[in-house]
Amino acid sequence: MEKDLKELYHIKRSAGFNSDFDSFRSLLSYQARLEALDKTGALSPSPSLADLRSKAKQDEYRRHSFPDHVDPDFLQRAIRKAQDALKGPKPPKPYIPSLDELRRARLAKDEEIEERLRPKRKPLPAALPPKDEAAVDALFRKRGVIAKVAREQVSHEDISRLQPCQWLNDEVINFYGNLILTRADESKENPGANGMAGGGRKAPLNAHYFSTFFWSKMKGQGYQKARMSKWTKKIDIFSKDVILIPVNHNNAHWTAAAINFRKKRIESYDSMGMERGQVFKILRQYLDEEHRDKKKKPFDFTGWQDYTLPDTPQQENGYDCGVFTCQFLEALSRGEEEFPFTQANMAYLRRKMVWEIGHAKLRDEP
Repeated sequence: MEKDLKELYHIKRSAGFNSDFDSFRSLLSYQARLEALDKTGALSPSPSLADLRSKAKQDEYRRHSFPDHVDPDFLQRAIRKAQDALKGPKPPKPYIPSLDELRRARLAKDEEIEERLRPKRKPLPAALPPKDEAAVDALFRKRGVIAKVAREQVSHEDISRLQPCQWLNDEVINFYGNLILTRADESKENPGANGMAGGGRKAPLNAHYFSTFFWSKMKGQGYQKARMSKWTKKIDIFSKDVILIPVNHNNAHWTAAAINFRKKRIESYDSMGMERGQVFKILRQYLDEEHRDKKKKPFDFTGWQDYTLPDTPQQENGYDCGVFTCQFLEALSRGEEEFPFTQANMAYLRRKMVWEIGHAKLRDEP
């Protein structure tokens, strides 16, 4: 019996049993007891399992060659059953992922979290809806004044600047800037909340737009001589989220600049990637002198920084700088931290701007 018991133990060990011999003996005894009770129909709930445990405790101190309730027939049946189990199909080994699989799973999880936190933008469309494309063609055929907003207007000659390969003029850029300003003014019921608007885009900030002549006045004459204080007689720029400024460099290139009060930054966005230290210098001078004029004390630049976006979209020709500038300003007016367009989108964005100018409103979708 002892030999058979050890043989069965080794068979079980080879099949995956990991406990020691004494535990196996206890298990076998328990199994034989249950089998015997089951055959006699005597298997019924006991008042407590304590009587079984106390019996096992008593058995610890008894010397025996095989467990109680284990007769030779039971042991032979158990051996045959164990041998048959070994001959049958082995259970599959537990799956243990490789290091590469774990790494890929972690990267996939990180990407999933990133997508939830910062959903990827959908690419811009290649064209407007057919009805709107037809409206753009009609606007290009129109003569005279095309549209008016505030004190700005554009003529058919101005709108033709949005045909391919044309350089934008002051009229187009200022009209577009006033569309941005109008939208910001219409959103003042909830200024600076910057939630989500239509098309999955951020809502407009409490923004102010300075015309293209702001830069030429500040650079050419300075705050006092150009009487820049009159530009803000009816507004307090220090209550705004952001001030948007188109910058004309020597009548040869357009860039966008911003005074971002929310982020404490003087910002410059150049589609040619050139160094714009002069922009930062002049805008800091303006901020200080405007604060002295309106608040009667110097502006506190503590915590402020000069900022350029490392991956600012870049133009790949000599004429799209004005379109880039308008799109920079529009995105900044909604508090965007990056821009969803590239050179490849310029043909679409030119026609989109024609539609917006012709209808005197910005489209909600990109």
